[in-house]
Amino acid sequence: MLQTVSEWLFWEQLWLPANVSWSDLEDSEDRVYAKASHLSAALPCALCVLLVRYLFERYVATPLADVCGIKDRGRLTAEPNPVLENYFCSQARVPSQADVRSLCKKTSWQERRVQVWFRRRRNMERPGLRKRFREASWRCVFYSFAFVCGVLALYDKPWFYNLKEVWAGFPKQSMLPSQYWYYILEMGFYLSLVLRLTFDVKRKDFKEQVIHHTATLILLSFSWISNYIRIGTIVMVLHDSSDVVLECGKLFNYAKWQKTSDGMFVVFTAVFMVTRLVIFPFWVIHCTWVYPLEDFAPFFGYYFFNVMLLILQMLHLYWAVLILRMVYKFIFSKLDGDDRSDEEEDDSDSLKETNQKLSHTNGSGARGRASGH
Repeated sequence: MLQTVSEWLFWEQLWLPANVSWSDLEDSEDRVYAKASHLSAALPCALCVLLVRYLFERYVATPLADVCGIKDRGRLTAEPNPVLENYFCSQARVPSQADVRSLCKKTSWQERRVQVWFRRRRNMERPGLRKRFREASWRCVFYSFAFVCGVLALYDKPWFYNLKEVWAGFPKQSMLPSQYWYYILEMGFYLSLVLRLTFDVKRKDFKEQVIHHTATLILLSFSWISNYIRIGTIVMVLHDSSDVVLECGKLFNYAKWQKTSDGMFVVFTAVFMVTRLVIFPFWVIHCTWVYPLEDFAPFFGYYFFNVMLLILQMLHLYWAVLILRMVYKFIFSKLDGDDRSDEEEDDSDSLKETNQKLSHTNGSGARGRASGH
């Protein structure tokens, strides 16, 4: 049965153009081709990436946070209440107004007190500033390293400057050692992100991040097996270029270097818009959609690869909207933090009320003492 599934999964008409078979991609003395079995190296690579990340965050990022004076914000803890805790864990983190009134009856609390409890309870589960800094530090270092590796793997290749060369001799294109290591490194990194999704800082675009990581892994796997390696490396370098600037800008923002952070945000916006909304759709997707038809007839893999690229492009458009919202805030108000972040909710109203009550109590006591004298 496994053999039947394998034969169906690696059916040549799914992965390769017409009149090309797997036997045509057998290794020889002067040519080495990408194989599906090579992808098994991605899992141990992901585990190694997780180990390196742990060591980096603990022994590099944490001391760096201390040097930059980054501290977690003090939080007010939610007072113990079994009824509200059960609702929070089993039903909803943000109760409706009707549920708030129902909970008030069960707990004999006022609405305001219940609402403040839920705000504080949500804040208790949000990651602190130091955790955000450590994660951004790791991503900044990795994206910088990956971008440099990608440039070194591409700068002397003719297809980096002339995209038509991407399809010269396709699919009988020999795999280079630099391409192998670059692919495995990137796949290991994105696989590590998937494994850490539930532990890392959860942002407002969490679902989009899951789609992005999944689409990226599928795209890299498919491009590897179908020998779309040349265009795959270009796509990865293009994406890493803006990610480096983004994570670097976050670090400056967390460190309260506001002017530097603002400058990095301007650079990131320009790089993102050019690479993701101009070069990616009008150069890369054009290269994968138009140029192959000059050499071979469309096949399943041709459509599948382009559909995956279009999914990434839709995510680019979604993130572009978020960035434009941040640009609006940057111009018309103070930009503070990542617009995708699940920010802490302010308890200032409840604190103000408490202070007012204390002031009123103290004032009453002072008047009582004055009248007594």
